[in-house]
Amino acid sequence: MTTETAKPGFFSGFGMGIRLLGRGFRLWVTSPRLMVIGAIPGLITLALFTVAVVLLALNLENVATILTPFANGWDETFRSGLRVLVAVALIAAEVLILVYLFAAVTLMIGQPFFERIAERVENSLGGVPSAVDVPFWPSVVRGIGESLRVVAITIGVGLGLLLLGFIPVLGPICAAVIGAVTGGWFLALELSTVTFERRGLRLDDRRRLLKAQRSTTLGFGVAVFLLFLVPLGAVVTMPAAVAGATLLARRSLGESDRLPSLTVQQRPQS
Repeated sequence: MTTETAKPGFFSGFGMGIRLLGRGFRLWVTSPRLMVIGAIPGLITLALFTVAVVLLALNLENVATILTPFANGWDETFRSGLRVLVAVALIAAEVLILVYLFAAVTLMIGQPFFERIAERVENSLGGVPSAVDVPFWPSVVRGIGESLRVVAITIGVGLGLLLLGFIPVLGPICAAVIGAVTGGWFLALELSTVTFERRGLRLDDRRRLLKAQRSTTLGFGVAVFLLFLVPLGAVVTMPAAVAGATLLARRSLGESDRLPSLTVQQRPQS
């Protein structure tokens, strides 16, 4: 039996996307061992990315100065104000790019674990009758190619956010909002890879199907994006986000996304 796919209102769909992520977090209760294993790749990626974040933080003022040489002769107040705005936009651009890269790299490192999480969710909903057997290495190579395509777009958006930083007051605010929305979309696109690939669907197919559920996709993706900004939030959220993205993908395909009710009689499964 398929789920209802009629387009909801924007806020209703946005809320549904957040609830799909919440259902993904249920696996921390029903399959704690699997979720802990799924968090390990995130810890590895976090350690690698922490170096990049620290380096930018230490050099943020210098980078902002390099990007605004035209302000060297300005009054100190205006010059400092502009460079603070540019620094904020730099942070927004870096966050957008690093959050997406974190998801892409973590999925690559932990692909077998995340496939098990997606399979666990799908099996609880009846499985995938016509699942496609995707060889590991061709899947990795194709995944890298697709991720690089999205990374190129993400960097372009990041540069746009940087330019927004030159607009006083509203610029950094708009950069932060656009960064969250754009980052949420890219995260939903990346996190749903496993589920769509099991059906032989590629990047363009994922984009088309998720676009048809735009508000739900954004609700899910933005919620994941914001949780990724919490210290260690990305590590805890990543396996739940893969589970939620599985439900999002099934919903976009018109398949059931209703997980069985959790009762006190049910024992957690690994």
